Amino acid sequence: MARADAIKPISLALQGGGAHGAFTWGVVDRLLEEERFAIAGITGTSAGAMNAVVMASGLAAGGPASARAALANFWRDVSRDGRLSPLQRTAFDRLLGNWSLAKNPAYIAFEVATRFLSPYDFNPLNINPLREILDAHVDFAAIRGSDVKVFVSATNVHTGRARIFGHEEMTADAVMASACLPLLFQAVEIDGVPYWDGGYMGNPPLFPLYEHVEADDIVLVQINPILREETPRSAADIQNRINEITFNASLLAQLRAIDQVTKLIDQGLLTRWTLGTSGFRRVRLHRIGGADQLSDLDLSSKLNAEWAFLQHLRDLGRAAADAFVSKHAGDVGHRSTLDLRLELSD
Repeated sequence: MARADAIKPISLALQGGGAHGAFTWGVVDRLLEEERFAIAGITGTSAGAMNAVVMASGLAAGGPASARAALANFWRDVSRDGRLSPLQRTAFDRLLGNWSLAKNPAYIAFEVATRFLSPYDFNPLNINPLREILDAHVDFAAIRGSDVKVFVSATNVHTGRARIFGHEEMTADAVMASACLPLLFQAVEIDGVPYWDGGYMGNPPLFPLYEHVEADDIVLVQINPILREETPRSAADIQNRINEITFNASLLAQLRAIDQVTKLIDQGLLTRWTLGTSGFRRVRLHRIGGADQLSDLDLSSKLNAEWAFLQHLRDLGRAAADAFVSKHAGDVGHRSTLDLRLELSD
């Protein structure tokens, strides 16, 4: 067992990305094995929000082992439900080991249909099987009563602003709002306000951890690549790149703000007196990214709930987290391993 004085509190910031969230499952599964870390706070968006609340519910029920089991059971049920979907890989794609759904006739028909029909047209009853899975796997009352602070983001449809649902207001509705893709599902209304996927304005939100969680180390689990070396030329690749840029824009803005605050602290322009109760402080940033592992996967694969695919992504996530722990576990609690100067350079 790790000595109590060697345990390092960390916060996790989990990006969304549909089925690619299984990569995050793998990352978290490995981090939960690490006795040197203690999770103090979690933020998440979309699939990241689901990973966040399932993990937090498991932690509240029985600690890291229960959290790992809860995540595995959740993703298994997501896969079981996905077997009923018409969105499946073609036999040719299975033969080639291609995880894309882009050649599936149902996917092609869906892509065309969403240009003319909204979820209010093709899903008037607003059926979303993920809601039932979430209700079955998450004890929201236990989360609200736990010491691990959880935050999820959604996008206010009316104002276009991010809405952060805090620890004390964590509900299934908040998580479903965070994961509400507007071309697939009707807006989730909470207190009369409609919300869409949080990825548009906070993927994931960092400032709740910055302002409300005492842990000074934030581990970002990023599954949407920022950098692409080649210019996309096909319609599918262009759409995929637009999606990546859109869902990373808010993250880059937050990183830029954190970098600016850090520079002001270093220059002595922000002191404890000037900071007051603003919550601004120096934080150490780390990243476990899936850019290299996930960059070859197209946009359609985010709808692929096949168990073999989810297991593949989980294993990639575990390997990425293991590499991070091996290289940087000693840095946690002492220094950042995410160089914002490189991240924010043109």
